[in-house]
Formats: sequence, structure tokens, C-alpha cells
Amino acid sequence: MHTISVEELENLDPSNITILDIRSEEDFRRGSFPGAINIPMKKNLDEDSAEEGFFEPGSIETLEKDLPANKPVYILCHTGEQSKEAVKILNEDGYNASNIDGGYRSWLRLSLERMVSEASVTERTKEIERSLIKKFRKSIWRPFTKAIRDYQLIQDGDRIAVCISGGKDSMLLAKLMQEIQKHGPVSFELVFLVMNPGYNADNWKIIQNNARILGIPLTVFETEIFDVVAGIDKNPCYLCARMRRGYLYSHAKELGCNKIALGHHFDDVIETILMGMLYGAKIETMMPKLHSQHFEGMELIRPLYLVKEADIKAWRDSNDLHFIQCACRFTENCATCGGGRGSKRDEMKELIAHFRETSPFIESNIFNSVQNVNLRTIIGYHKDNEAYCFLDDYNERGKRKE
Repeated sequence: MHTISVEELENLDPSNITILDIRSEEDFRRGSFPGAINIPMKKNLDEDSAEEGFFEPGSIETLEKDLPANKPVYILCHTGEQSKEAVKILNEDGYNASNIDGGYRSWLRLSLERMVSEASVTERTKEIERSLIKKFRKSIWRPFTKAIRDYQLIQDGDRIAVCISGGKDSMLLAKLMQEIQKHGPVSFELVFLVMNPGYNADNWKIIQNNARILGIPLTVFETEIFDVVAGIDKNPCYLCARMRRGYLYSHAKELGCNKIALGHHFDDVIETILMGMLYGAKIETMMPKLHSQHFEGMELIRPLYLVKEADIKAWRDSNDLHFIQCACRFTENCATCGGGRGSKRDEMKELIAHFRETSPFIESNIFNSVQNVNLRTIIGYHKDNEAYCFLDDYNERGKRKE
């Protein structure tokens, strides 16, 4: 199979080639190789659906219209892996198709490197900071400070490790924590902690370049988590997340921190509530802060607890920022990162999106439901080792009414 690098692709005459981006329409709108056209591949490509075609329904007409057979076609996906199948299919159909090595991720890395080296990074950082205080004051800054105030997430003398994965949520969290440290009433210290569990070179470079653009000084430590979970077939993402959390706690404590801050947002909270009800048969939520059970004196806080994901995306796009969606080497198999395997959380996202079309209040109602619990209308509940059933005092309460 013929492949080409993004640097080589830039040197070709755009009038003599066709660049086909097979990522989703949403991803394509956010950024692609200059001059590319978008014909998305199927979202869930398994053996059964593959027999019906590689591209979304209705794409054949677009293919015939926009892909002239006399021009070479270069295929772009997220990582350069899924595009290999598209190259194979198009070549079998008579096209001269080639794969773009590293996919959009390589193009993003190259673009960020140029942005960092060519632009005035200091001014760019200031523009991003101003956007948080002005344009996104109501949608991001106020919910952020409200969560810190209402849930008492930060106290004088804290030393907090802000854990950065490289995605939009953790990067925004780092910037917000930096800003409130500068301008807030509480005196505390910050460490911007990045664990490298085995990122590939492109992802690692993207994380570093974005940190420079945002003005975030990184403290980095290495692990081999990706190697450990490489052979795990069942729930590798869950195991990876648990291991990463443990390493972060441990290293943060070594650095003298008493808290770690994670980038979970409002949508994560309500998705967790629904997952617990629909798949766990229980009512619980993602708490705004927790004491660590295994690291004495350590606490986890979630300062983005009241910030909605749509507003995080709006901040990202308004500032023309491009973050990795998932730094895992298994990205190709992750549905949220362009792959074909979904998750229960993905299902919840789709369900909530459907609710949102029905009513703008459903999201807040789901959130408020776990803090407006009427124990007199609950069949049973438990707290620590204590369990309660409504029958325990049912007759006694009936006699009281008489």
C-alpha cells in the first residue's frame, strides 16, 4: 500500500490530486488538511456493516461526483489506520488511492509546531486568558468559581496537582486554575502534572505545544501503563484509568500536594447518574470532591463540576485550539475518537442529546434529582454499612398519623 507523509502531501499540486477526509462531519468542520473533501466512513464498522459498504449511506453519489478517476486520491482519517481499509476499497474500485501516514493527528502536530514557532505565543496566551474572563465569563468562569465556592474545593495553603491528559477538559481546567490562583482570594500552590503512560510521538508533541500556547508549565513523569494494558481484551480503558489515577495520586503526594484536580465536567456527572440507574441498578453520582481511600491526606476535586461540555467546546473552537481527543495508543478502537467501538458512556451521551431536543431543562433536572432526594419516597437506601427499607418503620409512621 502506498503511503505519503503530510509534509510530502503539502508539496503536491492541489489541482492534480484529491484529498478525502473520511472522519465525521463534525471533526471535519473543526479542521482538516487544506482542500480536503469530506465523505465520512460508517460510525460503527463491523463485519456485517462492512458488507453493505464502507461509507455512510448516500455517499456513493458523492464519491462518483467528487472523486475523478484520473486523479490520485489521498485518504485521511484520525490516525492513518482506518484509512487503510478505505484505500484498499477505492483501489479495488479502480481509483489510484494512497494512505496519509499518521492521519489528521500528524497534520495537527505539524500545524501546532508552526503556530508555536511562528506566532507570538505570549499574545496568543493573553487572548485565551481574556476570553475566559470576558466572552466565556457567564458560561465557564462563573460556573467554575461557583463550584469551587459551593463545594469548598480550595482552601488556603493547598498544594494542588492539576492532572493534564492533553484533552480539552484538562487543558481548560489547567488554565482556569492558573487564572484563579492569580486573581482569586485564596492563596494556594499549583503543579501542572502530566503523566506520560506511553504516548506516541505525535500525541506527546501536541500536548507539549498546546501547553506552551496556553502558558502552562508542565511537570512530567513517565510510566509504562499502556504496555501493561496492551494485552487486556476486557475493559482496557477502565483498567488504564484506574492505574493512571493511582500513579497520579502517588506522584502528586511525592511532590507535596494534598489534592489532585481532574477535568470531569457537568455532562460527565449526569451521564454517571444515568449509567448508574440504567446499568448499575443504583442511584449515585460523581462527587465534586472525595477523600482518597488509599492515599492518606490526599483529596480529589473536580472544579469543572458545573461547566457544560458544550461550553468547553465553544471555548476551544473560539480560540482555534486543537486538542487530542484521546491520547491512548488504542485510539483507533475508541468510538469517541473515531473508531468503531462504543461504550456505555457514549450511549448516555446520545440519550442525553435526544433529551436535550425534547426539553432544555432535562439536563439540570437529572443533576438536581440527586440533591433533591425525598427519603420518605424511597423503597430503600444504604449509607456505609447501614441499610434501610421503608418497611422498617412503616407501621410506626402509620400509627403516628392516627
